[in-house]
Amino acid sequence: MSSALSALSGTSAAPTRGARILLIDDEPGILDFVSRGLQAEGYVVATAVDAGSGLRAALSQAYDLIILDLLLPDRGGVDVLRDIVAKLPGQPVIVLSALVDTSSKVTSFEVGAEDYLAKPFSLDELLARIRVRLRDARSRPTRLTAGSLILDLISRQAQGESGRVQLAEREFLLLRELMSSAGETVSKERLLATVWGYRFDPGSNVVDVYVRRLRAKIGGEAIKTVRGEGYRVDAG
Repeated sequence: MSSALSALSGTSAAPTRGARILLIDDEPGILDFVSRGLQAEGYVVATAVDAGSGLRAALSQAYDLIILDLLLPDRGGVDVLRDIVAKLPGQPVIVLSALVDTSSKVTSFEVGAEDYLAKPFSLDELLARIRVRLRDARSRPTRLTAGSLILDLISRQAQGESGRVQLAEREFLLLRELMSSAGETVSKERLLATVWGYRFDPGSNVVDVYVRRLRAKIGGEAIKTVRGEGYRVDAG
């Protein structure tokens, strides 16, 4: 391809017509074959030939689905997947890879892939899996509500007693975790694991620091401290 990133649009009818798909793969033949097939189904397709341009594309525009190869020339696809999932929670990703070993598949699913299709593959099967993932994504809630507190999962904005505010990445992930378990106390250990990826307590006060930041933005009573246990957002 003449550039690392290109956009194509199609006109034929499809149940999920118009959905935006990013394809990250370093094989020109795969890029051309798949992008043309998706275009024929009415999807808007962008392509990237390496991890760097793929990740930049994923973070610079909104995509309904990302299709990701694991064998990229500049960086491992699993690391790219991990970054995408961390920075874009809820982003549907299908792995399309020549790696067929169980370990690669299990790792991809554990990191956050929603599907895994091995090369060589049938275009009809890929299209069928894409339709399923797009339908699933469109049926998911786009916001969380706990009493008067609202969290927009797309814009990463929260609305509390101080009005609507934009959240930084870790603030968003922390509040999402608390609101997903509204009414329950969430331990610091769990928050460290889910928001920061720590498998152990490093003795850091990072959770407390970010809770204070959130309280300053959304209101001092929005997040309750449960002494000796963790934090809680009330359900109502």
